[in-house]
Amino acid sequence: MEYILKNGIVYDPANEVNGEKMDICFKDGKIVEDVSADAEVLDVTDKIVMPAGVDPHAHVAGPKLVVGRLYRPEDERRGVAQKTKVTRAEAGFSIPSCPTTGYRYSRMGYGTVCEAAMPPLEAKHTHEEINTIPNIDINPLPLFGNNWFVMEYARENRIDDLAAFIAAMLRVSKGYGVKIVNPCGSEAWGWGMNVHGYDDKAPYFDVTSREVVRALAKANEQLGLPHSIHIHPNDLGHPGNVPTTIATLDSIKDIAKSTKASAGVRDQTIHCTHAQFHSYTGNSWKDAASGAEEVADFINKNPYVTCDVGQVTFDETTTMTADAPMEYDLFKISGLKWANKDIECETAAGIIPCIYSPKTPVSTLQWAIGLELFLHIKNPWQVCLTTDHPNAGPFIRYPKIISWLMSAEKRMSMIDNGEVHKWASKRTGLAGLDREYDFYEVATISRAAPARIHGFQDRGALTPGYNADIAVYDINPNDFDPSKDPEGVEKAFSNAYYTIKDGQIVVKDGDIVSTKQSHTIWTNVIGYEEEEKQIIDSIMPFFTQYYSVKWENYQVHDHYVPNPTRVDVEAK
Repeated sequence: MEYILKNGIVYDPANEVNGEKMDICFKDGKIVEDVSADAEVLDVTDKIVMPAGVDPHAHVAGPKLVVGRLYRPEDERRGVAQKTKVTRAEAGFSIPSCPTTGYRYSRMGYGTVCEAAMPPLEAKHTHEEINTIPNIDINPLPLFGNNWFVMEYARENRIDDLAAFIAAMLRVSKGYGVKIVNPCGSEAWGWGMNVHGYDDKAPYFDVTSREVVRALAKANEQLGLPHSIHIHPNDLGHPGNVPTTIATLDSIKDIAKSTKASAGVRDQTIHCTHAQFHSYTGNSWKDAASGAEEVADFINKNPYVTCDVGQVTFDETTTMTADAPMEYDLFKISGLKWANKDIECETAAGIIPCIYSPKTPVSTLQWAIGLELFLHIKNPWQVCLTTDHPNAGPFIRYPKIISWLMSAEKRMSMIDNGEVHKWASKRTGLAGLDREYDFYEVATISRAAPARIHGFQDRGALTPGYNADIAVYDINPNDFDPSKDPEGVEKAFSNAYYTIKDGQIVVKDGDIVSTKQSHTIWTNVIGYEEEEKQIIDSIMPFFTQYYSVKWENYQVHDHYVPNPTRVDVEAK
């Protein structure tokens, strides 16, 4: 169980290693300083070595995925591959089967993925799907932004009770952190409405989105959770949503980061997800334009904010989100088939196919805005590589996005040659941006930054004692110009030369050679046990009267999480 990766060109931003030729040793699943003479040598001379990828926001397990697979059988027919001696059969493109999801992430050199929207009421099923996804560890984020109890605590400013409720829900659902989607808006959807401003009130609750977000941020820091609040702001996908986005981020500026050790890794107090969908100016799609520079400027000036992009990739895909009213709006615009799924007293969801075409103005505008955010945000530790899988495109397009970021020539050729609609140059500033990412920055936005943002202390870096999650790519950066060869970049990052997960070689030369059970990463708050009991006792009469399941059926018991990575948080 001893290995040495020999003579690789290492990019490890967490340890400030930028393209140095060096050996990486690992033993019994962990990175180590050195190994014995008996170690197996893996010759990776002049190949790129990075920590395995960390995806900070994707939708890979849970009830939305199941509904999507059922009502989009045409998607399941794409990406079909026969089983091998190692793998099960593969199926699906934007909504791949659970085993397929693990295989495809592994082939790209990834080792950890955040499931970004878990309804606590359906957490059991989410965990059942996680258990069938091989080779990648998953940290699910329970949804809190439209929970009836949360809205009541926020309205009454009962932060202590809210903190106890969060701690209890993380334990009950085996979740990792606080996810907020269209706060108050999904509750409004229960009445056929939405909220469109940050200070709009949820119907019948007399509480605003601002109050809910601030209360959850305060409780999150009071507990010292490893990840900050993870927010999908109001007005997603609507022209003119930039003021709402900035108001949301600005509202947390006075809430200090916890000093507890569990929160000591991350720098931020708010993470804005799929920022591309929240960076539009204008009053309608007739006059919509890019607001990326304004959003990026705010992020550049405020280190307490991080984001991931949600980059459009020009694919036919499936949109699925707990922002149910937005999905209904998209249905009214497109006329494509639509599925609605509400979760009682907690959240909602919608699902609809979506076609992003480079020949259409809106798709091109969204594509360009995402790239603008990547290129305008100065600090790569504040921005992460995502497609909001599958909403802006499937995660298998990450290598293509990397090629766009590393080649200004490729971006300009797409604009100049008419490969994309003229809105790219007329309504965005993308054509004027010649910045190009290097391999160190790519490693930051796809590995080191997501790991730090989620508060991980065992991955995202090649640090001795960390998990031996490693990716090797067949590129010699000493004689390879990514600006001139974007296709070569895409090919290499699509098929890792090696992917090593917990010290086990799972991919060799782009092929799955072994599989292993994934870990479920969840947060266990210590010190709030009495408060948790009191808060559960207080909500039980309401729960018994209004929920369709008993509390005993709501809880995720340990056997649903057979391979846990439990993150203990000392909250007191």
